[in-house]
Amino acid sequence: MTEPLRPPPLAAAVATHLEGLILEGVLAPGERLAPERELAETLGVSRPSLREGLDMLEAKGLLVRGKAGHTVAQFLAPLAGLLGSNPRIGEDYFEYRRLIEPQAAALAARRATAPDREAIAACLREMEAAHEAADPALEAAADTRLHLLIHEATHNLVLLHVLRMFAELLRQGILYSRERFWQRQTVREAMLAQHRAIATAVLEGDETGAEAAMREHIVFAAQIFSEWRGEEARLSAALRKRNREGLVAR
Repeated sequence: MTEPLRPPPLAAAVATHLEGLILEGVLAPGERLAPERELAETLGVSRPSLREGLDMLEAKGLLVRGKAGHTVAQFLAPLAGLLGSNPRIGEDYFEYRRLIEPQAAALAARRATAPDREAIAACLREMEAAHEAADPALEAAADTRLHLLIHEATHNLVLLHVLRMFAELLRQGILYSRERFWQRQTVREAMLAQHRAIATAVLEGDETGAEAAMREHIVFAAQIFSEWRGEEARLSAALRKRNREGLVAR
């Protein structure tokens, strides 16, 4: 005789639902969940069932409990710290981007939903406003957000979470200074034009155009990064030559 179907315990259903939201990027690392009363009402469950579900996610390392409540764990932080300690990470980062991001842009152009396109268009407007205001911090933040939105539009969870790890490295200034890209007028103008081309192609569903525009952008950014690394190396060498006191006999 066939066993009757039994629904999973309510706490497990809560945990599964919230875990899915974290996986999909709806709940991002570092975000604090709503207070228990509000969250229980939103999910339509009792507070004891909610607490048990939250405890399950805490045990899996997906949530962190603090004085202000539960926060989505920075579960990529250890890997981000490990990569950030490697002096080659900058070059390897741009090599990864050249290999992956053009294809991601093409995938976004094919798969983007109406809400995805609305978010990308809004982000581009924010970038243009920050550019007009000559605000490097806001422009850099819009840059990172636009790339995240494009990755979200691929609806590929691996692509999204890997880019979020890199975004955390950028936020911490481990890879390089995001704002530095926006401090030279010629670079700012070029970067804005490139982002416009990428966003426009994605919004129009132009896979070939999105791939080409993203590749051009990554190659340009990698070239600027390489030039800066060269300048820093030459400056460091010059300073070492001037600061020789205590190293050689007089």
